Amino acid sequence: MIFDCHTHIAEPEHISGPFLADAQKAWGNSFSMKCTLKDHREALRKVKNCSGAIVLAMDAPSTGFNVPNEYVAEYVKENPTGLFGFASVDPNRDEPHRLLESAVKELGLKGLKLAPFYQDFHPLDRKCYPLYAKAQELNLPIMWHQGTSFVQKGPLEKSRPVYLDPVSRSFPELKMVIAHLGHPWMGETISVVRKNPNVYTDISALGSRPWQMYNGLIEAIEYGIEDKLLFGTDFPFFNIEQTIEALRGLNKLVDGTNLPRIPDAVIDKILYKNTPELLGLQ
Repeated sequence: MIFDCHTHIAEPEHISGPFLADAQKAWGNSFSMKCTLKDHREALRKVKNCSGAIVLAMDAPSTGFNVPNEYVAEYVKENPTGLFGFASVDPNRDEPHRLLESAVKELGLKGLKLAPFYQDFHPLDRKCYPLYAKAQELNLPIMWHQGTSFVQKGPLEKSRPVYLDPVSRSFPELKMVIAHLGHPWMGETISVVRKNPNVYTDISALGSRPWQMYNGLIEAIEYGIEDKLLFGTDFPFFNIEQTIEALRGLNKLVDGTNLPRIPDAVIDKILYKNTPELLGLQ
């Protein structure tokens, strides 16, 4: 069974400010994320061997990406064994660790979504450490957007994957996933994942950049972290079918060359990993 570890849901009113303005510059004024609850349900139903997905909230007033924890929690109740909601708490808020605890104990959410690029905070700012400590205490994995994006206001200087190495060393029991292989800093991501037992990464949102995706996976294999690569799509920007097609098509790039191929066994490991069990969600 295939499990999608990286999906979004949102209504139009959840997207505003710099996020919406820059998305419209990139994709036209008709841009819509197209990830209402109906869209999400239909995307998962289309895939016969899909067991479920992680569904992410987003608390990013700095850039206008605001998907409430309550909205996610209500949706995932529809399928408590297949859908796992991750809360999001802006670390710039007062006592964010208490907000996280409420999201878990009152709403039943199973993880935490953080995104320095969208939320404008530095992962090594000590004000964030009580939030990490609370996540570790509650046995919650953190999904990090630690990489680039299209929003001009987003601070790249706070988005390097290497900043998560000190966090992991400070909280060794805290499970973390670095989204999108930390693109474009995939080498940094692989280094952090290799040396920290509880840090993983996903392949979401890389399908439209096949050469980057190919090189990232080859480097991951060379460093021996293929068991820590998770399947994700970044729905609605990509769906499961598109991501599988991109993944299985990567070796076409090197047909007729002496460049290494990605073994089918590694692709299967990515596609059929029991991510809920791995992250302690079940």
